Amino acid sequence: MFRRMHFLDIAKNRYSTKKYNPDEKILEDTIQQLKEILQLSPSSINSQPWKFTIIANTKVKSELATVSYHNLEKINQASHLVVFNVIDNVEKFENENLRKLPEGAINYYNQHVKPLGEAGIKNWMQHQVYLSLGFFLAACASMGIDSTPMEGIQTDEYNKILKYDGYTALFAAVIGRRNVADFNQPALKPKFRRPLDEIIEDI
Repeated sequence: MFRRMHFLDIAKNRYSTKKYNPDEKILEDTIQQLKEILQLSPSSINSQPWKFTIIANTKVKSELATVSYHNLEKINQASHLVVFNVIDNVEKFENENLRKLPEGAINYYNQHVKPLGEAGIKNWMQHQVYLSLGFFLAACASMGIDSTPMEGIQTDEYNKILKYDGYTALFAAVIGRRNVADFNQPALKPKFRRPLDEIIEDI
């Protein structure tokens, strides 16, 4: 039974799971909560230039696992694979997302983002999707769900398998329940982090 904790305790216990228990699946009502959490992810000017694909289908998951480098085993073991995607066309973003935003947000985009050019705009949109990943991982930890973020995927192959149109895969995450013998869990392998005085500056 998962016990609710203070977020600091959650952060201390959360880790990137290396081995999952393939026999334990995340319940559908929990997946529905995660969908709504992803929908509520923060983004600059509420731009939301993303799409999320949540995969439970074993066949599709296994196909994606084969184009995920060293993450193959984790994907096959985990309950679900979540693919984080970004709009791949600036004009699509401006026509479908930007026009729905309030005037102040549109002005900010036109004054500070659009002058960056196509490459800069796409880079800015990708940053928003990374914000959603952090939000998602924290949510999973707060719900007692184990997770592993993965940049080690062949994005072009993901796009082909998932038949994306207007979006491109950026990275993925798997979620599920850890194997009790997973060597990477904090109880067996203490977390390593740089000291506070090296990374925090008080002014």
